[in-house]
Amino acid sequence: MNILLLGSGGREHAMAHKIAGSPLCGKLFIAPGNAGTAAVGENVKLNPESFEAVASFVLTHRVEMVVVGPEAPLVAGIVDHFAETPALRNVLVVGPTREGAQLEGSKDFAKAFMARHGIPTARYRTFTAATLAEGERFLEGLKAPYVLKADGLAAGKGVLIENDLATAKAHLKEMLGGMFGRASDSVVVEEYLDGIELSVFVLTDGVHYLLLPEAKDYKRIGEGDRGLNTGGMGSVSPVPFADKAFMKKVEDRIVKPTVRGLREEKIGYRGFLFLGLMNCGGDPYVIEYNVRMGDPETESVFPRIKSDVVELLEHTCRGTLNECRLEVDPRTAACVMMVAKGYPESYRKGDAIDLGQDAEGVQVFHCGTRLDEEGRLLTNGGRVVCATALAPSLPEALLKSYNRTHSIRWDGRYLRLDIGQDLLKLMQEGE
Repeated sequence: MNILLLGSGGREHAMAHKIAGSPLCGKLFIAPGNAGTAAVGENVKLNPESFEAVASFVLTHRVEMVVVGPEAPLVAGIVDHFAETPALRNVLVVGPTREGAQLEGSKDFAKAFMARHGIPTARYRTFTAATLAEGERFLEGLKAPYVLKADGLAAGKGVLIENDLATAKAHLKEMLGGMFGRASDSVVVEEYLDGIELSVFVLTDGVHYLLLPEAKDYKRIGEGDRGLNTGGMGSVSPVPFADKAFMKKVEDRIVKPTVRGLREEKIGYRGFLFLGLMNCGGDPYVIEYNVRMGDPETESVFPRIKSDVVELLEHTCRGTLNECRLEVDPRTAACVMMVAKGYPESYRKGDAIDLGQDAEGVQVFHCGTRLDEEGRLLTNGGRVVCATALAPSLPEALLKSYNRTHSIRWDGRYLRLDIGQDLLKLMQEGE
């Protein structure tokens, strides 16, 4: 079948690599894609949020499946648009409806959903500019650190964690005053959960589900998890502390109630569900839902999936995921992200990239790259490329990934040198 993948980052390159390798995939289009996706499919100049343009392309090129990578088109209702357009109703679209996408599109919606279905999460309340005084009093009743989240989509930058009460109050006022635009018209204030984060990924057809490999990502720009938040500086899969006992708690307390809750509330959901979790003393709590695969977690999760991804996605869209079996590579994947100087603040684009020599067992995924008219590879984003290695152990995977990054060069490149070190320390302590 002809498949259209929407998106342009490292997540989409990793997904495109797997989709293109399926015997069920005829022609793969990526919109808009990047220099990496151009090597495994055909990039097309389409805005994923321009539904009419996407629809026209799908009909013209006889696309049978649309896979939505980023969250914005889902929150805007691309799945509903296809379902409501007679000529498009038979096209398979991987993703939730507009209502289902509110699990990511609105922090308040997600927290209320968790409350209705008894899903463990932090205590919270939501405030607007009109209830600022109540929000300040709520903060006074919490212990530091203080967590403030813009209700809407804020490109991964809408969460602030403050240790000082006065600063938290000031930032609450600034957020409600437009710090993140309309995304922070409402702000969720919640208690801080102390523990270790991880990401769990679910593929569901709305009734049945498969648990994909879990991962841990690294959000801060600086080593030792210091500095500004980014889209992610690296990831590791599997996560050593996510053993069978812990994952059974995740499945029983979070995954099953979530899928059941969506079904009970008649919320259409056929796609990926990202559970941002905190391991608090061995018990999982939900920090957030995302309604798509994560980035850079996809770059360490997808290389471990041995099953035919297109087959899984087709059954997801048709509501027959129970007929599928997931096969996972037991090896460890380690992904190290390389970014442009200045990221996540202002950074330069257009620097020439030398990818160096390929290495066995290591894939380089493009995140923010483009080819110029002469075919030269150039930087085109804050996160530029990442190296993902598969190996029998975490130390080996990290070594292979870092060795590969040494040969990738451009002016002003930056990477963290401590990806996975916290997990190695945990493993040593547990021995």
